Amino acid sequence: MGFRCGIIGLPNVGKSTIFNALTAAGAEVANYPFCTISPNIGVVPVPDPRLENIARIIHPPKFTYTTIEFLDIAGLVKGASRGEGLGNRFLGNIRDVDAIVHIVRCFDNPNVSHVHGTVAPANDIEVVEMELLLADLETVEKRIDKIEKSARAGDKSLRGEQDLYHMIREYLGKNIPVRNIELSHEAKAILKELNLITAKKVLYVANVSESELKENGEYTKTVEEIAKSKASEAIVICGDIESEMMDLPEDDRREFLEDLGLTESGLQKLIKAGYRMLDLITFYTAAGTELRAWTIPAGTQALQAAGKIHSDMQRGFIRAEVLNYEDFVKAGSIPAAKEKGLIRIEGKDHVILDGDIVYFRFNV
Repeated sequence: MGFRCGIIGLPNVGKSTIFNALTAAGAEVANYPFCTISPNIGVVPVPDPRLENIARIIHPPKFTYTTIEFLDIAGLVKGASRGEGLGNRFLGNIRDVDAIVHIVRCFDNPNVSHVHGTVAPANDIEVVEMELLLADLETVEKRIDKIEKSARAGDKSLRGEQDLYHMIREYLGKNIPVRNIELSHEAKAILKELNLITAKKVLYVANVSESELKENGEYTKTVEEIAKSKASEAIVICGDIESEMMDLPEDDRREFLEDLGLTESGLQKLIKAGYRMLDLITFYTAAGTELRAWTIPAGTQALQAAGKIHSDMQRGFIRAEVLNYEDFVKAGSIPAAKEKGLIRIEGKDHVILDGDIVYFRFNV
């Protein structure tokens, strides 16, 4: 699995339309709130020209892309943190993802009702994010109550945690999400247990009409400015165009994009932005009959990368044989790269780099 993204937003902003287009998973799309009740899940292969090029050179019987998992989560409304609408279920689902894709309506359409009666991206973003802040605030306050009860019972060891949670509560009370608070590694490790929603990275997606896709309008500019002010990123997608392309063969899809003056699909833009946001890289293995791509955080050491494949590989790790992708392409084959001395022998502390082709030696 690459990474898991939760698609959120107000009702009727085009979440399920974009989800269907990205995943071809067939989520129900309709013009009424809470069309999505339980989260729809779609697993999408990550487009990877390097993987395809490696496959063309070594001709494996099978090659496998890394993937991204999308969850289309029920539309959130004001009061969700107090259980309004499908609030409790929404907030529970969103805690389980690696990152948040916030779909913001940036199109006018009298045939698609807006939950607040008018299209206003800034207001829509504020409503959603306030509910996430309030949900985290409630979680932190419950933890503070629990710790203070233990402290009154004589447990002095929790003083550090108590101070941390008081600080987090203060920031949340000022409408500052946890992801925008400078924290030590120790503090992050403590907070990880709470799985706070506002600690997750957010990618804003402006869902626009076809006309606004070609030239950013005021709605789109508003979303981009808000994203920048929150140290996040915004991308622009036209859900209707993505839907039109959904069933087209690859060549026709490429031609369709070219006719619109576009160089990549919404899925490609979203995946690239997601990798940047989460600081992810891809490495490759070509053992046995399968060539495969794997997603890991940048800075991952060889021992942990081996564990990504299988716990036995991590437990019995001996060494990693590492070949840089560019060196492989120049050599023309793995045996040729070996003859040229391009394959390096690395230990468990070696940091895997983006594009590395790795063979792990291990004891069973």
